[in-house]
Amino acid sequence: TFVLQPEPSVLQPEPPVLQPVWNYLLKYHQAEPQSPLFPVVISVSTYLLLVTLYTLLDVLAPSWPTLNRYKLHPDRPVTWDNIWTTLPSHCAPVVWRPPIPLPRKAPTLTSFLLGILGCTVVFDFQYYLWHLLHHRVPWLYCTFHAMHHQYLQPFSLVTQNLSAWELISVGFWTTVDPLLLQCHCLTTWCFMVFTICVSTEDHHGYDFPWSLHRMMPGANFAPFFFHWDWLGGTNMVPTIPSRDTPVTKGLKGRKDKGTA
Repeated sequence: TFVLQPEPSVLQPEPPVLQPVWNYLLKYHQAEPQSPLFPVVISVSTYLLLVTLYTLLDVLAPSWPTLNRYKLHPDRPVTWDNIWTTLPSHCAPVVWRPPIPLPRKAPTLTSFLLGILGCTVVFDFQYYLWHLLHHRVPWLYCTFHAMHHQYLQPFSLVTQNLSAWELISVGFWTTVDPLLLQCHCLTTWCFMVFTICVSTEDHHGYDFPWSLHRMMPGANFAPFFFHWDWLGGTNMVPTIPSRDTPVTKGLKGRKDKGTA
């Protein structure tokens, strides 16, 4: 008598790579992630850590030629005037949300990575349109976005040198996009940390071999990828404006390596 054995499933269940990390959070720190302030804490902590690191490099660079040669403008000193007032503003790009129940299961590694990729693609498109519009319309640029370009020497602290309107816009997309894509809490938090790391790296003012502008040389108005700049014909590198250039003449481009 022959017994038919069921064929093994072609698709094997994905190993729970992230489950131990999630179990640790649920067991020892369950109250903290449920708090509405938790996204604020992790975003501000990440930002302050990166800013501290890059600011230390800015302080050491003038007396350290090996480091100073990596600066985009080694002949321009960093201007610290009033820039420290931007530190409290990093609490703003997080939309308040009530305490949320935490799921018992962690996301699979595939859904975790796809979630971050999906949020990044959506945010990239949103910010590309917003950024392009605020460079093309003089009133929008002068009223809301010119503040971000007032420092000719880019450095990490200018990442949050934004108007209230820009802070609200960026914070809204960063918070809502993971909700729209129904991402896991862990995916949402890591996406927030990822955007802060990329934004700070994009403004630190150094030309390291691993810098983002080397990996995405055509990106101009988009923050992460270059395909929208390529499709929209905005993937050029504008000329470097001088200090006497009126603000309305800087509307054509963003990453001219002459302003933040």
